[in-house]
Amino acid sequence: MKRRSFLLAGLMSIGAGVSAPAAAQSPGTHQHSFGDAEKWSHVFDDPARDAWQKPHEVIRALALKPDAVVADIGSGTGYFTARFANMVPGGRVYGVDTEPDMVKYLAARAKREGLKNVIAVSGKPDDPLLPERADLIVLVDVYHHVRDRERYFRRLQSSLKPGGRLAIIDFRMDSPQGPPQNARIAPGEVRAELTRAGYVLASDHAFLPNQYFLVFAVK
Repeated sequence: MKRRSFLLAGLMSIGAGVSAPAAAQSPGTHQHSFGDAEKWSHVFDDPARDAWQKPHEVIRALALKPDAVVADIGSGTGYFTARFANMVPGGRVYGVDTEPDMVKYLAARAKREGLKNVIAVSGKPDDPLLPERADLIVLVDVYHHVRDRERYFRRLQSSLKPGGRLAIIDFRMDSPQGPPQNARIAPGEVRAELTRAGYVLASDHAFLPNQYFLVFAVK
């Protein structure tokens, strides 16, 4: 089976506990291979996505310090990674993906756009391999692909700084876009699972038209 992007595929297997990757961040791309980053960049970075993804509003809501360390797990071609980089000029942004071509594409994009604070990371399915702890870890349209989620996110705590936060953005059950209905995870279930994994809900933003946006802190 071909490897697929963390960006749209979500997390691959954590041992035997996590499903094979499937499309997540961009509607209409379910079960495609993401090896051709140049091709997929036209989908992932389509300016029309801004209307419903509202990336600037998302980042503004996170109120990051200029020197924050951010980990974008599932960075793909860098839709969010590049935007985070511009908002934390004194910090670092790690764009993590399991698809080698996506990692290569992001590294080239960072060089091309002069984003010296972006580091492209080739992550493992069960470990983002972050070089340092982050102030914020964000997963956009990835959560619903994770099985054994409590185990994964409990382990992910070690990649957060004291006082660090975890942001989960994923498609609502009633969204006209996104994965099949039976693949979606309701926000109430996300809250319950992450509570059991050792997190507490810090904020719940309701301004995205198709997605919920939950921010957690470690208990």
